[in-house]
Amino acid sequence: MPVDLSDLDRMQQEYKAAVDKWVAVIRREETLASVNHTVAQIDQWEEAAFAEDEARNKAKAAKKEYENALREKFFNF
Repeated sequence: MPVDLSDLDRMQQEYKAAVDKWVAVIRREETLASVNHTVAQIDQWEEAAFAEDEARNKAKAAKKEYENALREKFFNF
């Protein structure tokens, strides 16, 4: 079944949004990693690391979906 261009557009936007979110989460973790830490800040830093992991997984999943749709459209597999 051929992939509709509107589906590709949607998947590309979802992938871009997921990557943008991932970058924002990485920057938050970077900010927290760049200061002297209290116990509360360490907890925030650890939380930021979990959020980065989750955002990365979402970006990778969106990329895979988009790549698979491109393969189907252009190579029929």
